Amino acid sequence: MSTVKKHTGILPMTDFGRMDAWLLINTLLLVSLSIVMVYSATIVTDAQSYASGIGRAGKHAIYVAVGLLGMTVIAHIPMSFWQRFARHFMVFGVLLLALILIPGIGYEVNGSTRWLVLGPLRIQPSEFMKLFMIIYMADYLTRRRAQLKSFKLGVLNIAVVVGIVGGLLLLEPDLGTTIVIASTVFAMMYVSGVRYSHMLLCVIVAGTAFVLLAVLSPYRLERVMSFQNPWADPWDSGFQLSQALIAFGRGEWFGMGLGQSIQKLFYLPHAANDFLAAVIAEELGFAGMLVLISMYVAFLWRGFSIAAKAEKSGHDFAARSAHGVIILISLQAIVNLGVNMGVLPTKGITLPLMSYGGSSIIVTLALVGLVFAVDRELRTPAGSRRK
Repeated sequence: MSTVKKHTGILPMTDFGRMDAWLLINTLLLVSLSIVMVYSATIVTDAQSYASGIGRAGKHAIYVAVGLLGMTVIAHIPMSFWQRFARHFMVFGVLLLALILIPGIGYEVNGSTRWLVLGPLRIQPSEFMKLFMIIYMADYLTRRRAQLKSFKLGVLNIAVVVGIVGGLLLLEPDLGTTIVIASTVFAMMYVSGVRYSHMLLCVIVAGTAFVLLAVLSPYRLERVMSFQNPWADPWDSGFQLSQALIAFGRGEWFGMGLGQSIQKLFYLPHAANDFLAAVIAEELGFAGMLVLISMYVAFLWRGFSIAAKAEKSGHDFAARSAHGVIILISLQAIVNLGVNMGVLPTKGITLPLMSYGGSSIIVTLALVGLVFAVDRELRTPAGSRRK
């Protein structure tokens, strides 16, 4: 049973001393580097494509500002609020995913229907589902902690929820987000004490399902085949990966210099989104990539430290939430970097806290705010919390 204190008032907004300094500094460094690199990746192409307007770099800076504001607000919301409304958020997220599949409502880009258009805004419900799924699973795994050895309660019920969400995501289609969410849930089940034999069954079933999805879908199978040897067809199926690998090769040890990437000049597709890491590698070299990876490792270390502290203190829901956030962001970073380096098939996954994208950067910073909320409650004396 979770021992999260039952209070619903928002914590004092001025009390930044009760936020983990290392995690805060690391987050600010990542988003600052993000603004610089998105500007570098888009400055030339946006000048060619837009006669007026602030361009993607300006929009990204606004998204980061909104995300940091959201992170600060969420950091001051008690965890009991999220636990109380976890199931409501999940239902809302499923309804959003279903809504975009209705003809005339969902907005399609490059063959995928993943966005809702609200005036000048485009919202990607799959990004918000990451937050809703983590909150829901943290609540479920906390409420059912004593019963997780049961196959029905420890695996089957969870599999139904993940199956519904995954099915809606695959209809968009969005296999990459499906894999990240399913893997995050699996990891949360592991740290919650689900039987190893049951988890092995999950691995077999999920692995078989993903293999079938790849084999039975021509474009997914083409991605897998081109990933194995992008140079076999470098101007078609292997174009994205071959251009990314060229960028990595040009970067060498210390890079070509900030702003000096050649591959971003209409060669590398999605240079500010999925393949921003390739631009970083070309301009900042191996040294720059080493610094970037070190920041993600530091992020992982601080996040798991906070989760471990919460679990040791008996704050089960808070611990599961922090675990889920850090696992999801780390997995997404690993997948994106793996795709850019040619060790994983192309998945359309952004680099968290770095890539251009409104919903992505705002939701990721909201997730970080959730970890800060866990840390603040652990640092705040129970008697000083607002009731």
